[in-house]
Amino acid sequence: MATIFSKIAAGEIPSYKCAENEHFYAFLDINPLVKGHTLVIPKREVDYIFDLTDEEIGAMQVFAKHVAIAIKKAFPCIKVGQAILGLEVPHAHIHLIPMQSEKDMNFNNPKLTFTDEEFQAIAKAIRENYENEKA
Repeated sequence: MATIFSKIAAGEIPSYKCAENEHFYAFLDINPLVKGHTLVIPKREVDYIFDLTDEEIGAMQVFAKHVAIAIKKAFPCIKVGQAILGLEVPHAHIHLIPMQSEKDMNFNNPKLTFTDEEFQAIAKAIRENYENEKA
């Protein structure tokens, strides 16, 4: 049975797409810690990130790097933090979180809520910066 993230990457479940290539997909976390909180997933369904091949992990990090650059341009911050937890969804994923302080990476913080229009605008800003970065 496919995970919710596999269904998102396949377009079966709607998402706020930020970036995509042949092997990876980036979309907004619908329960974000901060504005611009993005998830990066491999399109190949793998539960544990360290079960990816060395080549896949390397390529995923490079993809995530370009998404993080786009996030930082769209939502100026000190740095974009990276977290890999992997317990909430059985599909490997990286959290990319714009940070003004390390407190922004605390997953116990209250989650933000945005309207559909706000989510669309956030994803569009990241997507446009990603496309410009890759051009």
